[in-house]
Amino acid sequence: MSVTSADITAAADRIAGHVHVTPVMTSQAFGRPLQFKFEHCQITGSFKARGAFNSVLTADVPPAGIVAASGGNHGAAVAQAAKSLGHAAHIFVPEMAGPAKIDVIRQTGADLHIVAGAYADAAAAAADHQTRTGALDIHPYDAPATIAGQGTCFKEWQAQGLAADTVLIAIGGGGLISGALAWFADQPDAPRIIGVETATTNAMHAALAHGAQTDVDVSGLCANALGAKRIGALPLSLAQRHNLHTVLVTDDAVSRAQSALWQHLRQLVEPAGAAALAAVLSGAYTPRPDERIAVLLCGANPAPIPI
Repeated sequence: MSVTSADITAAADRIAGHVHVTPVMTSQAFGRPLQFKFEHCQITGSFKARGAFNSVLTADVPPAGIVAASGGNHGAAVAQAAKSLGHAAHIFVPEMAGPAKIDVIRQTGADLHIVAGAYADAAAAAADHQTRTGALDIHPYDAPATIAGQGTCFKEWQAQGLAADTVLIAIGGGGLISGALAWFADQPDAPRIIGVETATTNAMHAALAHGAQTDVDVSGLCANALGAKRIGALPLSLAQRHNLHTVLVTDDAVSRAQSALWQHLRQLVEPAGAAALAAVLSGAYTPRPDERIAVLLCGANPAPIPI
């Protein structure tokens, strides 16, 4: 099943009033004009709220409530959506989710389960809970309702005056970039979409090179946000259909971009939130001199960082 711009428009109408309209700005602080969308200012600190609310609002939630596995941001978003819409939620996260994201989930009042190991271990525990209880599983990236919800970010940005040749977007499991590809798919003057991953969280890059069943070993600075072991089937299908180009950045480049965003714009983001900017600042993506570049800042739940 694919996701269309009509699905995204319907999702935008559906979630209006449940999520923030996030701000945009243009800055020359990084040596060239860059357009930014501050999606890290979204409810619970990431774009994930869009997909979570759309998923819950389009589902029949059973008495057992909702279950989700997450590296942190998706869990917080689902927990908030469940709370706002009057449903119980069980959220499974790995220990590596980190204190900031775990605290956001706790504040919603959801039943939080911290699982030893990585995201795959939390996903297995969530799947077991779903099987035992019949709870509704909200997938973080490989589901049409999730992708349509994330696509509302780009519909909104375009309405706010996005004028770019290229938009850089971080990739984890692929839901966010899928929303961008789906929204711009039928537009004749659509910007080029560039996916950004780190060298150790590169599920999309690996799948495009080696096939859909490719698993990657996840580690490094962005592991608790971009750390999908395997890219989603729907995101990969959209990426292949639209000839998505991806670039890889180092953890050091991400860390420098994270600090630069604080130093120059006073924007505090988590490492994954700075990954797209890291591609420009590090040279992993080199724009033409006159190329209009837009950068999505996607998450704001960092561990404490030295500035």
